[in-house]
Amino acid sequence: MESQINRHKNGQINIVLHENKRLKAEYGTNIRHKQNNPFKNIDSEFQAFIGMDKLKSTVKEIYATLVINEKRNELGLKNSKQVLHMLFKGNPGTGKTTVARKLAKLYYDMNLLSKGHFIEAERADLVGEYIGQTAQKTRAIIQKAMGGVLFIDEAYSLARGGEKDFGKEAIDTLVKHMEDHQNDFVLILAGYPQEMDRFLRLNPGLKSRFPFILDFADYDVNELMDIAKQMAAEREYKLTKEAEWELRNYLYKKIQEKSRNFANARFIRNVIEHSIRMHAMRLLEQERFTTDDLVYITAKDMQLNEKS
Repeated sequence: MESQINRHKNGQINIVLHENKRLKAEYGTNIRHKQNNPFKNIDSEFQAFIGMDKLKSTVKEIYATLVINEKRNELGLKNSKQVLHMLFKGNPGTGKTTVARKLAKLYYDMNLLSKGHFIEAERADLVGEYIGQTAQKTRAIIQKAMGGVLFIDEAYSLARGGEKDFGKEAIDTLVKHMEDHQNDFVLILAGYPQEMDRFLRLNPGLKSRFPFILDFADYDVNELMDIAKQMAAEREYKLTKEAEWELRNYLYKKIQEKSRNFANARFIRNVIEHSIRMHAMRLLEQERFTTDDLVYITAKDMQLNEKS
């Protein structure tokens, strides 16, 4: 749609559309944006998230589009609803579930979702044992998730039985409701990268229904060390230099092994929690201890050699 913009000396802008609509806005009054960081809230919400630059950028794109659409709407210009369904590909412990839960809250804050709650489901919650039961169970889960986010991990399990499996019925039901309720319902499918790629190939047309496909890469050693320090600090502990060296060397070894079952941040959480228990055991065997003793986790507390 073409338009003509006329500026007047009094600062008023008249926008004349070819449909003969005349829309007025006071320059500097109705059309303005914050001069400070418009993404301050998003930066704050994701401050504790290590890495994930692509994800953070995507959320900012969604927010920017929302704000500009509102400005366009004020002037009578066309704007379109954003479809927010997403697909996450990543190994265990890369933050997929945590991010999905965070997005539910953020979308509620942005007024993109009416409730902002988070529902997590798996194959057993969707697929029935006899004809007709699957569609009923899937619709019930979707209804429960309306106004929020429905997160399905290991989504490829819905297609593991082939054409005759009831999982296909669950996929078809999900697809229908993705279209019918896209303005107040977000579906996020997640799983291992290779399996998710195979899942999409088995379901032609499914990929195009997810405008956001995000890869959750494995954390590198530096990122895992940052996560370890962060997790310890949240519990008011610190790692000694020796503990840091011990953990860093162990992580290099695990990453070089390229173990598929290495659970990234989940592994770090287990290490920190186990170390805290070992730290407590060690201190109880001492007759007296200082404040530093209560705070610092040592290399001995980690017992990483026992995890090889």
